[in-house]
Amino acid sequence: MTGESVVRPEDVLPDEVDRASMDGVDVRKGTVAAFVANARNLQRLAPGTAEYEAVAAQLRSLLPALTAVGVLEVFEPRSPALREIVAGG
Repeated sequence: MTGESVVRPEDVLPDEVDRASMDGVDVRKGTVAAFVANARNLQRLAPGTAEYEAVAAQLRSLLPALTAVGVLEVFEPRSPALREIVAGG
C-alpha cells in the first residue's frame, strides 16, 4: 500500500472485508465518512449543548483511526471547533 503506485479502495480493504488493523488500531470501513458526517453536524450545533458534546465525543473516538490511516497528515480541518477537537481540546 505504499510506494508510488495507484491505490484503490479495494487495495486497502477488499469488498468482503469490513475492518483492518493499521498501526495497531482497528479501522472500520466507513470511519472517514462517519468523521466527515459528524464534522458537518458539529457545524450546525450550538457549543455546550448535549448534542454538540455527543458529536464532539464521537469525533474524538474516531481520531485514532484517522491518525492510523494518515488522514490528518494530508488534510487540515477548516472549522475552528474541529481543529480544537483534533488538537485534543
